[in-house]
Amino acid sequence: MRKGIAVSPGVAIGTAYVIHEIFVNPDTKLLEDSEITAELARYETARDRSAADLRALERKVDAQVGHEEASIFAVHRSILRDAAFTQKIRAWIVDERLTAAAALHRLLGEYTELFSRTNDAYLRERLNDVRDVVIRLSGHMSDVLRPEKSQEVLKGPLIVIADELLPSQVVALGDIEVQGIATQAGSQTSHAAIIARSRGIPAICGVSRLMRLVKTGDTIIVDGRAGHVVINPDAEALSAFRKLEREFFDLKDQLAENHDQPAVTSDGQLLHLHANINGQPDATASVAMGAAGVGLYRTEYLYLTHPDVPDEQEQYETYKSIIKSSPDQNITIRTLDIGGDKTVPYLGHHHQEANPFMGWRSIRLSFEHPEFFNTQIRAIIRAASDSPDSQVRMMFPMVTTVEEIRRLRGMVRRAYKSLEEQGLPTTRVPMGMMLEVPAAAVTIRSMLDIVDFVSIGSNDLVQYLMAADRDNPKVSHLCQPLSPAVVHVLHSVITACNDAGKSVTVCGEMAGQPKSFLLLLGMGLRNFSMSPAFVPSIKQLASRVSVAEAEAIFRKVAKFKTTGQVRRFMTEKVQELAPDLAILDTST
Repeated sequence: MRKGIAVSPGVAIGTAYVIHEIFVNPDTKLLEDSEITAELARYETARDRSAADLRALERKVDAQVGHEEASIFAVHRSILRDAAFTQKIRAWIVDERLTAAAALHRLLGEYTELFSRTNDAYLRERLNDVRDVVIRLSGHMSDVLRPEKSQEVLKGPLIVIADELLPSQVVALGDIEVQGIATQAGSQTSHAAIIARSRGIPAICGVSRLMRLVKTGDTIIVDGRAGHVVINPDAEALSAFRKLEREFFDLKDQLAENHDQPAVTSDGQLLHLHANINGQPDATASVAMGAAGVGLYRTEYLYLTHPDVPDEQEQYETYKSIIKSSPDQNITIRTLDIGGDKTVPYLGHHHQEANPFMGWRSIRLSFEHPEFFNTQIRAIIRAASDSPDSQVRMMFPMVTTVEEIRRLRGMVRRAYKSLEEQGLPTTRVPMGMMLEVPAAAVTIRSMLDIVDFVSIGSNDLVQYLMAADRDNPKVSHLCQPLSPAVVHVLHSVITACNDAGKSVTVCGEMAGQPKSFLLLLGMGLRNFSMSPAFVPSIKQLASRVSVAEAEAIFRKVAKFKTTGQVRRFMTEKVQELAPDLAILDTST
């Protein structure tokens, strides 16, 4: 048994499917003499296609973003053309009879070892470029994750094992029957965690040495409540966890029955439980789970999983499709939130930053590329205008100052004007801010006159408030949403918004956690946005507590001085109000 961080509740048992960063168990078989020529041709075809990709990307990014940003693809083409790079691959195929995939795997290993010996930031950044080129080449030779090949070998539900899951890897998984996820890196707010929660898949992260301990085909248990991974369990452990797994599925089936019921407290207070989504599958799931709408559509996943740069028409069609798929066509669309742990090559990937989470990201990056940003604003307005029955709102991430809001309003006005000049229909789209920065929390009352609504992004707000990187295990103990400091700041923001009559929502992971939900309800929050899979359980919990009880809970917690006191008290309250939901709560 190995301990990690619980990120998505429940228990899952299945067969391990190990995903390496680029290759899933690259072919180790040696080529026959008769296969060498075909393998060389396969590599050359992949190389030609990669070069064509990069030329097209360079032209597209140059036109939509800028010349400097497009230059990264010229660097990638030079790596692809590099004589030493190509000669090594060819030599290993011919002389050692390696497959092209195995040769690329070896080459990347050599570069990684070589560059790891230097402290030069520039050289380390070049390793990322080599890695990108290898990923592109391997993608043309075969599907990066080869899911269909694994289906031939592995039967039944799978437990995905990875160092860290990237959005593109999740897309490549396709329709594989994923029962659970365990990763070596990551945090409660990593890509893997967010995707697992949105799909209701038990998951844990931060499991030390996981990739060394597990091989494809092992039997794995993932306990997403306590944060445990059990590798090749004995019969006794398997039996005990199978019982917990059945309880988990039975409860999920039972909760699904409240799909058509509104979210109402025991004393009749109507609540609005919305869903956080990354794309079309999540929008569909949010309807099935009985969400009242979409409180957060993370548009960056369109960019992160796109082969190049989505243009205005492509964005417009995507947004319009997701609006129509959303519950009651009620949706809040967040503009591009790239940076930190989410990067694309043409927007900041080649810029080295000492602290990317507090640097050039989100709205700051959008200001740097106004034409690129304008394309997204226009696409959102067009999609909203062509969906007359919808309730579409536009939200901007990482807003810090009043000046930024005014600048954003000016950019939106110009987008409206350009659409009108082209004779395209427009409709008013409410504009809101995502509150993640402590400075914005402190000055929130001065911002409420110039925004239509506020959404609190508790994931980033917690790490910025506590000055603790949520992905750094050394300080993860400080990134606690139930800390007294976080509770105090959230209460002040919610109170300010309610006093001003402005809609306020919490759309961070706190909204879907039973312990946090009770506290937020007691603070006066009535709008929550969470992973779709959490909507039924939170709806059930809401039905068992009155507003008066929640307010009493908050008044008690407001007097506590330590995070431990808050957590213990809230755990007791959840157990007291809804003991049957304990299996859906994580240990953190």
